[in-house]
Amino acid sequence: MLFGLNLSHIFRILEIVFCALALIIPMFRGPMYSPYGIWCEFVWVFGLVVAVVIFVIEKCIVDKMVEAFVLKHSWDDLSCGLSLLSSLMLLSACLIYCTVFVCSTCIADIFCAIASILAFGVYVVDAVMLKLKCPEGYLSSVRGILRFSQAFVACLIFTAVHSYFLGVESQFRPGGLIWCILVYMVCFIPTVVVIPSHLQKCVDLLRFCGLDKLELVLDIVAVALYVSAAIIWPVFGYKNYKRDSYLVHRIHDLNLVTVLTYVNLGLYVADLILTLIVLCKKRCHFLHTF
Repeated sequence: MLFGLNLSHIFRILEIVFCALALIIPMFRGPMYSPYGIWCEFVWVFGLVVAVVIFVIEKCIVDKMVEAFVLKHSWDDLSCGLSLLSSLMLLSACLIYCTVFVCSTCIADIFCAIASILAFGVYVVDAVMLKLKCPEGYLSSVRGILRFSQAFVACLIFTAVHSYFLGVESQFRPGGLIWCILVYMVCFIPTVVVIPSHLQKCVDLLRFCGLDKLELVLDIVAVALYVSAAIIWPVFGYKNYKRDSYLVHRIHDLNLVTVLTYVNLGLYVADLILTLIVLCKKRCHFLHTF
């Protein structure tokens, strides 16, 4: 230990430093107006807040107090899940910032990208070590990672949709595309609500009533809605693109939303299959006990 800090604390400090650097460097040029730039800034703020909160709790609050207060699963599971989510979000920020903003003469953007990449690397190493320390738990399990990924991909979709509609006249906002936006929002909200429901003791009643069954209903509805969005968004989006040259420069946003829609559809299908497997196992165990 160095100055009373273990390896986990050192990782947290590095995450704080690199996320703060990535956030501060672009701020010297003024406010960010690009939706993709705003997403990157949000990711760096999120990574910074996660590192600060976990560091303070690990230094100031003992595990028993944490467990007794809000957590149903272990503190390691929560910190591992948040680290995995931060790693995924930082990966997107690194790719987006390097693609959209970095150029050979943009020195500040290059340093910002380097800080973001370093933050991503530290978070990945930290998440792997935490996963080895906590092999079981919802947030660090496949189902938990799928839930995080669904919410994460939905946030990317919102960013690309915002960029696509930014400054676009109402004639290029047909009802089909508005329906897709509603689909993304309707599926996003319960997905986010489900994640903390696996942590708090106050939802024991929901667990008694069958939280897995509620998740099954959520997955079925989400798959059905995303199937409609996967069909409607390309049809109306590319129809507008072919009809007017005004949207030519927005083809990247259109493609990104299309691809991410199919990605999230696949994630919800995978989660639906895993939920069915869990319910079948519980059913078999129940029948076997009798």
